[in-house]
Amino acid sequence: MSETATKNHSPKKLGVLVGGSGLIGGYVTHYFKTRTQNDIELRAPNSKKLSLRELDDIKGYFRRIKPDFVINAAIAAIDSDAELAFHVNYQGPVNLARAALALKIPFIHISSAATLPAGENLSEEDHLPLDTNLSNYAKSKLMAEMTLKQMHADQGLDCTIMRMAVVYGEHDHKIQGINRLIFSLAEESMPFMLTRKGVKHSYSNANKVPYFIHHILENRREFSGQIYNFVDREPVEMANLILTLKAYMNARLPKEIYVPYHLAKGGKHIMAWMFRVLSRIGVKGRLPAELMFLENLYHTQTLSADKLLRSSFRDPAPEATVFTELPNLIQYYLTRWEHLNLISLADKNFFTPLQKDTEMFLKQPRRLLENVHRHGSGPLPDIR
Repeated sequence: MSETATKNHSPKKLGVLVGGSGLIGGYVTHYFKTRTQNDIELRAPNSKKLSLRELDDIKGYFRRIKPDFVINAAIAAIDSDAELAFHVNYQGPVNLARAALALKIPFIHISSAATLPAGENLSEEDHLPLDTNLSNYAKSKLMAEMTLKQMHADQGLDCTIMRMAVVYGEHDHKIQGINRLIFSLAEESMPFMLTRKGVKHSYSNANKVPYFIHHILENRREFSGQIYNFVDREPVEMANLILTLKAYMNARLPKEIYVPYHLAKGGKHIMAWMFRVLSRIGVKGRLPAELMFLENLYHTQTLSADKLLRSSFRDPAPEATVFTELPNLIQYYLTRWEHLNLISLADKNFFTPLQKDTEMFLKQPRRLLENVHRHGSGPLPDIR
C-alpha cells in the first residue's frame, strides 16, 4: 500500500489543549475545529475537568483520554501571587510534560518574552538569570522553560517551546498588552507619552499560532527539543504604535510629550500609595497589571525571528502585522467595551470604517486596491 493510501486510512489523532478559554487557546481551538476536523480532534477541558493545580486531575484525565499530543496555552495573570503563578505557570506545565513523557507524545508549550532581558535581536538561547527578584510571572515562566529543556535532554521529552512577545488578536477578554493602549486612548487616560523615542518591542500574531502548532506537530523530527521565538519579522517602535492608534481613533490624547522614566516611576509609586490609603476606608482599587513592567515601556526588547524564518514553516499571512490588524482590533474592542459599559463613545468621534479606508489609502494603497477588486467592484445591489 502506498504512503498516501496509508495516511488516508490512518485513524484520527486526538489532542488535548489546556487553556482553551484564553486568547491563544481560542484561536487554536477554532483552527483545529474548522480546518482539521477530519484528521485531528482537539479537546479543551475546562478547569473543572482538568485543573493544573491538581495532579490527580492530570493523571486521571490523561489515563482516560490517552491523547496523541498535548498543547499548553494556560497562563496565570501577570500580577498573580506566588502560589497561583507557581501552580499554573510552572508546576502545572511540568506535570503536563510528565504525562506526555509517560505516554510518549509531543508536548507544545507556550512561553513568554518575560523570560528575556532587555536588548535587541535576542535569540532563543538568551534568558534572564533565575533570581528571587524576578516577578512571580517571569520567574514561573522561566522555570518552566528550564525544566522542559532539562526533561528533553535527560529523559527524551518530545517538546517544543513557543516563546511569544506582545500578543495581539481579537477575542481577548483581558485588558492588557496592546489592549491596554487602546483602552487608555479610548478613555483618554494617557495624557502624555509613557515611553521614549526609539524604544522597540516584538509582537506576536495570535491568529498565526495554530498554523505553526499544526506544522510542528506534523514535523516532529525538525521541531522536537527546540524553542522558537514566535514573533513578527520586524519589531515595532512603541511611540509609532501609540501615535498610529491615536490617528486611527481621532483621539486628542496623548500629547506628543515624552515623560521621562523617573517621573513615570514616581507617578506609579504615588498611585500605589493612594490605593493603599483608600483601601483603609473600604475603597478597593489596584494598579493596572502592566505597570509592573513599566520599565519595559522605556527599554527596547526585540526577539530575533531568524530561527523561525530558517525553519520549514511558512507564514500563512506574511503581510499581516500589528499595523495592518489595528483597524480590526480597534473596532472589535471599542465595540466590546462599549457593550460592557467600560467606555462610552456616544459623544466621541472615534474610529469609523471610513477612517480605516482612508488610512489604508494613505499607507497601503495596493492592499486597498486588492480589497476593492475582490469585494467592491461588482454591480451595486438594489439598483433595479
